[in-house]
Amino acid sequence: MLLERHPRATWSAQTSPTVQFWLEVHDSFRRECVALAMAGDDGRGGRLTARELAAVSAPRLRAMVGHLHGHHEIEDYHYFPTFREAEPRLAPGFDLLANDHALLHADIARALGALSELVAAADASAPGAAAAQHAADRYLRESDMLYRRLIRHLGDEEDLIIPLLLERGT
Repeated sequence: MLLERHPRATWSAQTSPTVQFWLEVHDSFRRECVALAMAGDDGRGGRLTARELAAVSAPRLRAMVGHLHGHHEIEDYHYFPTFREAEPRLAPGFDLLANDHALLHADIARALGALSELVAAADASAPGAAAAQHAADRYLRESDMLYRRLIRHLGDEEDLIIPLLLERGT
């Protein structure tokens, strides 16, 4: 209902600093997912060795995860309870977002675990070694799942939150 009154196509014209901030933060996560996925594509395509993939991905993924954890804490402990209280009929939507956060944290743990394996295998193996390639393949599978779920979650969250912010004039 709120999304019908405030469709996504109108959001870029909004002057609300809160809306613009929310969208900018989410867009930064999307850009990081794209950059990391592109590095993964380079690894799959043989344009990066397992060692190079680890060197490119480790700092970027760890930084994104740190930012994401902070973002989720603010949402889970401040924004979502405040919004839930202000608009109780949206409680099921906030429950879904909270469940998404739990699923994303499990995806993060798997991706970081696979990344640690990749880093260790890449450091211990000659370029192109089977162990390093196996670790790279696992990392790519786990990280791809994380990026897909995160991008879908960002869109779902925006569809609930942005119209609410606009409706309330914040």
